[in-house]
Amino acid sequence: MTTVPLAITGSTGRLGGRVARRLADAGVAQRLLVRDPGRAPRLPGATAVRAPYGDAAAVRAALEGASTVLMVSASESADRVGQHRTFVDAAVAAGVEHLVYVSFLGAGPEATFTLARDHGATEEHVRTRGLPATFLRDSLYADFAPALVGEDGAIRGPAGEGRAALVAQDDIADVAALVLRDPAAHAGRSYDLTGPEALTLGEVAAVLTDVTGRAVRYVPETVEEAYASRASYGAPGWQVDAWVSTYTAIAAGELAAVSTAVPDLLGRPARTLGQVLRARR
Repeated sequence: MTTVPLAITGSTGRLGGRVARRLADAGVAQRLLVRDPGRAPRLPGATAVRAPYGDAAAVRAALEGASTVLMVSASESADRVGQHRTFVDAAVAAGVEHLVYVSFLGAGPEATFTLARDHGATEEHVRTRGLPATFLRDSLYADFAPALVGEDGAIRGPAGEGRAALVAQDDIADVAALVLRDPAAHAGRSYDLTGPEALTLGEVAAVLTDVTGRAVRYVPETVEEAYASRASYGAPGWQVDAWVSTYTAIAAGELAAVSTAVPDLLGRPARTLGQVLRARR
């Protein structure tokens, strides 16, 4: 077992858990920063430490001696950016030398997708603090495509005929594990991580139909219809804005670019939506 002082966040989730398992399989020692150590995965060479993002003292203590940290974005919330800033400041105070941040495609203040603006604000704070970093700017997750489908078999949203290059979480995890094992080679880099093809939601529906055998269709909505159809969930305004702007970002063409970062870094093609869905069966 090697003694690379890596700290990993999000290991109880789908993406962070994938990264942690890949590192463990490669014999890399790691420290898992989690809200509840009892929920952390049991992996060889891994130690779980309680360190909620908003708890500066706990994060700083957990990161002492760690040279590189994977920062999976915190759970969606109204104060998400504040939690991120607290985490980054604690990482700097702890002497972390490199941060790998899981961001979003097109992150920045002008992004249509509201949460991409949050990611942009986080990236800017990292740069302001002078912390060497690598940003993994992920497209929408291909793994979540089935969750877009309502009980009536319809995907509804104001995406028009826009396209999105959905990316597999396994591909993101493979890239993250590669970067974490040799962070200096990726310092100062931002990688747009996408799938190999940009699909309309009608095409996404067709792939879902083909793979699952369940008839799925795409039903375009206006922005007004989208807000009205989601009002019944009782979610806060910022959350509804995030839901709706996922679709309007697609309509605006902001998720249509297909990047070669995954094949360039991994030496193999990025997984297609169909491959991701078939692997889930």
